[in-house]
Amino acid sequence: MARLSTMAGVAAAGALTFACAATARAQIAISANDGKVKLIDGVQTPVPNVADTLTILTLSGPSPKVIGELKVPASVIGPPQSVAIAPDGSIALVTASTKLDPADPTKTAPDNRVTVIDLTTSPASILATLQAGNGPSGVSINGAGTLALVANRFDGTVSVFSIRRKTVAPAGTVDLGAPTSLPGHVVFARGDRMALVTRNFDSLISILSIDGTRVEYTKRDLAAGFKPYGIEVTPDGALALVAHIGAGPTGGADAVAVIDLAADPPRAIDQVAVGMTPEGIAISPDGRFVAVTVMNGSNLAKGSPFLSDHGRLRIFAIRNRTIVPVTEAPIGHWCQGAAWSADTRTLVVQCMVERELQVFHFDGRALTAAPPVAVSGGPAGIRTATTIRR
Repeated sequence: MARLSTMAGVAAAGALTFACAATARAQIAISANDGKVKLIDGVQTPVPNVADTLTILTLSGPSPKVIGELKVPASVIGPPQSVAIAPDGSIALVTASTKLDPADPTKTAPDNRVTVIDLTTSPASILATLQAGNGPSGVSINGAGTLALVANRFDGTVSVFSIRRKTVAPAGTVDLGAPTSLPGHVVFARGDRMALVTRNFDSLISILSIDGTRVEYTKRDLAAGFKPYGIEVTPDGALALVAHIGAGPTGGADAVAVIDLAADPPRAIDQVAVGMTPEGIAISPDGRFVAVTVMNGSNLAKGSPFLSDHGRLRIFAIRNRTIVPVTEAPIGHWCQGAAWSADTRTLVVQCMVERELQVFHFDGRALTAAPPVAVSGGPAGIRTATTIRR
């Protein structure tokens, strides 16, 4: 609790800076931090009486800075795209796929909460708590800022929410017809007229059609690899990159698949091996690079033959409709998502065990480590937005 108190002081001090910069260009990042789970010798272990939090940072300037933090339900279970920021930077959505079991706090149970955060107040504040399906995980907001989709991990469904200014409201549920398919993440594509949903259990990617707030499962799926998890779409909308986590810590080299979104129907056109368990995937704002956080056995028990003393941050260039290795750097343990600064010169990586955001500078060829940013929990979900704040 002392840590949370310290961070609250930082948040209060940072709020004034944030308010004074209201008319300037600012890039905001949010990190959802799971406080209720720790990794103890490779086992995800519940920790009672510790709050989940949301850390708000600015990536503008030479190094990331914390400008606020508040208590918000969050979870490490699911891909690290469990938060989303509206294009205008006004609100954020945070999903919570699990919570401590009310009947037994030594265990976790499915949650269904989606929290709406007002990013325009100083400090940021909670606007509403909504209900999705069981295990809401990946979440995305469309380019117009009018629609949000949430992948419900334990239901085999996708929740639809309409957005009008700062008001977020339920607008339906899409049933994928496979309750045990473990939907992980959902992203918009083709000018927000289509969405792709990764299904971790049955290794499919489902295609949804979108017309206004009407979202339907097309009954069309594609297979791009084994156990799809995180997914991102390039800024030009031409490609989707899908991180496949495979069979987990078995010594394999898992892959990122390249999906051609211009093809009808969309299809996989390449696979590139990236290492064991690519947890996070993030495409740079200029569309030239993709960062992949690879667990590399860093989350395993001491007796595992695949245990490693570090994860890997790998950078690939997006070139000729495939990805090509550029550079990499060691990172911490059980690391989750990554986020780029708007100028593609800074990367932040979430590391659960260290409870920090590890920072790297990137010059297009090499990564240089910078001082990390501490957070009050295991950082588990991260997204960015670049906005003009008025």
